[in-house]
Amino acid sequence: MELAFNGNDPYYLQIYKQIREKIIQHQLPLHTKLPSKRQLARDLGVSVHTVQEAYAQLVAEGYIDSKERSGYFVAAYDYEFLSQKVQPVQSVPSEVTDIEIDFHSGHVAKDAFPFKTWKRLLGRHIGDASFATSPWQGEWRLRQEIATYVQQSRGVFCTPQQVFISSGTQVQLQIICQFFHEVQSVAIEDPGFIRARAVFDRYHITYEAIPVDEFGVTIPSGPHQLLYTTPAHQFPLGMILPVQRRIELIQWAHQNNAYIIEDDYDGEFRYKGKPIPSLAELDQMERVIYFGTFSKTLIPSLRMSYFVLPMKLVEPFEQLFALQKSTVSRMDQLTLADFIGEGYWRRHLDKMRTIYRQKQKTIIKAIHHYLTPDYEVIGENSGLHIVIKLPADLTEKEAIALAKANHIGVYPVSNSYVNAKPDHLVLLGYGGLSHEEIDYGIQLLAEVWCGK
Repeated sequence: MELAFNGNDPYYLQIYKQIREKIIQHQLPLHTKLPSKRQLARDLGVSVHTVQEAYAQLVAEGYIDSKERSGYFVAAYDYEFLSQKVQPVQSVPSEVTDIEIDFHSGHVAKDAFPFKTWKRLLGRHIGDASFATSPWQGEWRLRQEIATYVQQSRGVFCTPQQVFISSGTQVQLQIICQFFHEVQSVAIEDPGFIRARAVFDRYHITYEAIPVDEFGVTIPSGPHQLLYTTPAHQFPLGMILPVQRRIELIQWAHQNNAYIIEDDYDGEFRYKGKPIPSLAELDQMERVIYFGTFSKTLIPSLRMSYFVLPMKLVEPFEQLFALQKSTVSRMDQLTLADFIGEGYWRRHLDKMRTIYRQKQKTIIKAIHHYLTPDYEVIGENSGLHIVIKLPADLTEKEAIALAKANHIGVYPVSNSYVNAKPDHLVLLGYGGLSHEEIDYGIQLLAEVWCGK
């Protein structure tokens, strides 16, 4: 049996790999007797212990058998199965792109994040805290801070016991679907958040697409167990649901023994007028499950969100998920609790509101300056994105293709619809771009769209 040493691997590992390969390639047929440990050690000029380690690994993996007083033999196994080698398919990673100016709605102003403060606070918890996981509901101290925050900012009166920490909106929706495991029907906005719809599809939950009008989601005509909605800043069209419609939704929920999932994904960023009361405030947390996230106000990669349950759901919820493990880093949770508790959170929010208000003014000004009047802006009163209604001679598909050909990323709105899909709307996020990039990007879009 010819073996050779090359490379930096330990000798026993090279022996093991070469014998295993010979077995897989049928160069050593079934039941073939291998050289004794002493003989192979002598032939290769290594110690018997080295050969012993190689043989022991082959025995452990089932490639060879050890028979007392007889030696080592190639074991019986499915040769054909192991002989099939599948070549990996070469593909371009999804994050590789030639987009230079990206109007993606999920991007934020990363340069404004207080990394030095965050690192300093994180340093407090790199130690004992890193060797344990959080309770599955989340760190109590963070839940206290969030309960205080949503009471003061969104009027959501709740206790820390009602607050649960999670790792994103989709994960929260999955948890809610598991809790309402017998749910038969869900109402969703049309258009609406495509990733929320994907969760309901995954759980094979039937949903009715409820039309959105100029005010926001309309009242479902029939009974449903859940309604998912974005009243503070409808996604993607951007309207803000007025109080009267909110009251009507809550009345519908009470009449139909239903729960409303209020996704307040970027409610902190409102640029005109006073904040509109949340559904959870109006309902006093009886029929509303409130969703919040830190992806827009901090950084998306933190992957931290939270939801607030009506008190009557807390106990059965905790019982159902008693064996659940936390999906969020304990160090990050404790760091965020310090960040909020020591006042950095408030200052950061005030700063970000100013930054995003100025960026919103920049994109609106650029659109009015570079594009013709038949390009209509929709949903500019809050949030980190707008929708542009294109002129009749330019479709969504054409607009996106022209932009991409010039290294600009703009995004479809049609995929947010379930029923009638318009072909004349595109979505532009501006949170992650500088003022110069916003202005230049709109200028380039004007050149390729208006000069096509």
